[in-house]
Amino acid sequence: MTEGAGKKTGDEDMNMVSFFIGIVFILLHLFANKLLPTERIKRLLWFSFSGGLAVSYVFVYLLPTLHQEQAAIDDKYRALTMESEIYIIGLIGVVSFLLIQVIVRRHDVSRRSSFYTAVAFYTIYNAMISFTVLSADIAGVQAVFYSFAIGLHIIAVAHDMYREFPVEYTHNGRYIMAGGIVAGWVFALTIELDSLMKAIIFAIISGAMIFNVFKNELPHEREIHFPTFAIGVFAYTVVTISLKFFFEW
Repeated sequence: MTEGAGKKTGDEDMNMVSFFIGIVFILLHLFANKLLPTERIKRLLWFSFSGGLAVSYVFVYLLPTLHQEQAAIDDKYRALTMESEIYIIGLIGVVSFLLIQVIVRRHDVSRRSSFYTAVAFYTIYNAMISFTVLSADIAGVQAVFYSFAIGLHIIAVAHDMYREFPVEYTHNGRYIMAGGIVAGWVFALTIELDSLMKAIIFAIISGAMIFNVFKNELPHEREIHFPTFAIGVFAYTVVTISLKFFFEW
């Protein structure tokens, strides 16, 4: 097989994986609440396990990747860097996510305005997640594996919106927010950003994701089933480290 043919095959495989991941992300938003167990005990077990996966994802992938993004800033931008800019942008993501939570929870404006403010934010957030995942230079098992943790995060976000605005989210919100996935997908397929812009987008969603994991995805200590949580942490950590070691991810 020639080098050109090999590259073409690799690109086709990556496109197929991206297509599959994009469709799954959209379906998760549309049917998130139907995927969750209805019985309270099973629901707590599910959230305990997914919370464990999310915490592991933050520490064994998200934070190390943020460090890599900071270290990989091009030389032409070095005069502006202090080895902390990416983390500061991640902090902005945390603050932005908290602000939206304050608006939604306190209903400082009307309920309708609170709902559409949250939907607008999450739609942009979904577009950024979709763009980051689908434009990343990863494919095959690696892409599917990391997207699994993102998929659980999407379910948690969708469930949180449904819990706060059950009627509005079911009728309108889930479709608009799923549209954010489509927008990010189209953006990833049609526009190539430089490495610095990709790093900035990744840092913003990382900050928002870290906040959401510890604020909303991690069950309250009175409700968490710790053995199931620990299994989630252990399983995702071991598999991630093993795959990084054997496949040099």
